[in-house]
Amino acid sequence: MKHHPVCLAAKISLYMLLLFGTAFPGWGQQKFVSPKLSDSAAWSVILLPDPQNYVKFERNQPILDIMMDWITERIDSLNIKMVMCTGDLVEHDDIINPDGKKMDQTGPQQWRAVARAFGKLDGKIPYVTATGNHDYNIFSYTHKPKTTHFPDYFPAEKNFLNQRLLREVAPNIYGNNSLENAAYEWRSPQGKYYLFLSIEFAPRDTILTWAKELVAQQKYKDHSVILLTHAYLKSTNEHIEKEGYDLAGANYGKAIWEKLVYPSANIKMVISGHIGGTNDARKHVAFRTDKNSAGINVQQMTFNAQAMGGGHYGNGGDGWLRILEFLPDGKTVKIKTFSPLFAISPSTQGLAWRREAYDEFSFKLE
Repeated sequence: MKHHPVCLAAKISLYMLLLFGTAFPGWGQQKFVSPKLSDSAAWSVILLPDPQNYVKFERNQPILDIMMDWITERIDSLNIKMVMCTGDLVEHDDIINPDGKKMDQTGPQQWRAVARAFGKLDGKIPYVTATGNHDYNIFSYTHKPKTTHFPDYFPAEKNFLNQRLLREVAPNIYGNNSLENAAYEWRSPQGKYYLFLSIEFAPRDTILTWAKELVAQQKYKDHSVILLTHAYLKSTNEHIEKEGYDLAGANYGKAIWEKLVYPSANIKMVISGHIGGTNDARKHVAFRTDKNSAGINVQQMTFNAQAMGGGHYGNGGDGWLRILEFLPDGKTVKIKTFSPLFAISPSTQGLAWRREAYDEFSFKLE
C-alpha cells in the first residue's frame, strides 16, 4: 500500500510526540508559568498544610525551608499579607527515643526545626498557625490534659509583625495565655477589616465559648472572621463528629460548627487540615458551604498534603501549598495549589501545579 507523504509525515510526528512525551514528561506540556495575581490590586494569603512529616526527618527539613524561602521571595509580587498553617507542626510533641524509621528527630529537635523554618518569615510577614493533635502529648499519655510545647517555641514575641496584629488570647490547659487560642486584627488594602482567629486542636467548651463571645463583641461585629482550626472536615466534605482520643470535653468539626460557627454571623470562612493518610490527593482536601444562623454562607476548606510525596515516610508533602487570592471587590477568593519544590527545577516544573477542580476554584465571601 502506498502512503501519501503528508499522511506518513503526520504519523511519524505523532509517533515521535508519543515516544518523547512518554520518555520526557515535560515535553508537550504547557509552558510553566510562575504564580501571579489575576488582579494587580488583589492581595493573597499563603496556606501551609500540616508540616509534621517535613520536620520529623532531618532529610525532609530543607523542603520546608524551600517553601518558606519561596514565600519571602514573593511577598511583593503576590502581595502576600498573611501566612496560615493548619497545625501538626511536629510529628510528636515530646518523643525522646525516635526509632529512625517512623521519625529520626526527637520532639525538641522537631520543635526547633519548625520554629527555625518559620523564623524565615519573622520580621517579614505575619503568620498564624493552629495547633494539631500531633502538637500535643496525647500520643504519650492517657487520662491527662493535652499539654504542648507550642508556647515555648512560638511565643507572641517570636515575630513582631504577629504581635502588632494580636488582639485577644485565651488560657491554655495550664491556665496561661498562649497563641494556641488567639485573634489577630488586620485591615486589607481596600479598607476591609478581618479577624484571623486560631483555636486549639479539639477545643474545649470554654474555648468555643470564649471565641463565640469574642467575635460577637461590638468592635469585631463588622469584621470578616477567618477561623483556623485543625480537625474539622473529612475528605467526604462532612464535618468530623468524633475521634479516638482520650480527651475530656473535646470538640471536633460538627461541634465546632454547631457551638461556634453557626451561631456567629461574622465567621465567613473556616480553614483546617488534619486529614489525608494516603498519597491520593483527593483524600487531602475538602470543601463545603453552609448557611449560618444569619443566613450567610460560610465557606469551609480543608487542605493537607502530609502524605504526598511517598506517604508518611516519604518526602513530607511534595512542597504543596495553597495561594488564596483575595480580589479587590472584597468578596471573591481564588484558590490555587502550587509546589515551590517542583517549581525550583526546569525538569520538574511541569508538575508544579495541581489543576483538579478541588485544587483550583473560587468562591465568594458575603
